[in-house]
Amino acid sequence: MTLDAHGNFLGKRLAIFGSGYIGGELARQGIARGLRVTALTRNRKTAEALREIGAEVVVADLAGDDWHARIDGGAEFAVNCVSSGGAGLEGYRRSYVDGMASILRWACSRGAVGTLLYTGSTSVYPQDGGVRIDETASTHGGSDRAQILLQAEAQLRASDQACRRWFVLRLAGIYGPGRHGLLDQVRSGEITGRGDHRLNLVHRDDICAAIWLALGAPSNVADEIFNVADDGAARKSDMAAWLAARLALPVPRFTGEPVTGRRAAAPDRIVGNGRIKRVLGWQPHYPTFREGYETILSRS
Repeated sequence: MTLDAHGNFLGKRLAIFGSGYIGGELARQGIARGLRVTALTRNRKTAEALREIGAEVVVADLAGDDWHARIDGGAEFAVNCVSSGGAGLEGYRRSYVDGMASILRWACSRGAVGTLLYTGSTSVYPQDGGVRIDETASTHGGSDRAQILLQAEAQLRASDQACRRWFVLRLAGIYGPGRHGLLDQVRSGEITGRGDHRLNLVHRDDICAAIWLALGAPSNVADEIFNVADDGAARKSDMAAWLAARLALPVPRFTGEPVTGRRAAAPDRIVGNGRIKRVLGWQPHYPTFREGYETILSRS
């Protein structure tokens, strides 16, 4: 199943809320597909870069309402790919919960969206111990941040006037051009966390491909939650050893401590991606970290 099989995006409107790593690339690809793209961002430098590629840009705080009058309603497509604004749990809540609430108010008052998509996170799953999980896995008992992300999902799922259909894409660990923390740690000789834990990743370009497939899906595909992860969940120690060998560096040591700002290391589990493959026909261009990092290394 390809994007072209789902119809033509030419001349249609796409509103992007949160125009950072994913949203900025989505804007670029949307313009290339002939969409009229409006992007909201807090960052004025990002705004200038988006204007240079032809996007209409609104600089504002998503959680507020002052931008509502500046973005016309009734867009065929809208994507909420906002990231955390920092400032601990309150910043998290403002970005995800208050931000989603603002989008829904905008759509209800200015005109319902055709398809509204939210990029969430597989961190909503609390499972550990190397188990394999899919979208049917329980999300009860997760961290405070996970509960905030779930609340944002619940807001979207409960809104029956803001859009004709919705999708939630729960993203695994994001990496790609300019965003490759594990590679940077290998170069430094020290990696946070434990080497025996599996790391679930997905490349930026594969995330964008999943978004386009959802936005362009037939009308009978609606109101779905999909995990978006590559096929190659692997132990961090195996990833580190491969990268070190590729760079001709010694194998780095693991600190055993979580990433700064986290109370615990990421759970050890395998995130299944079978549902998005079956329903949307998505296939990762970078099925494992090897293909993705090989491309990053070849361009560095």
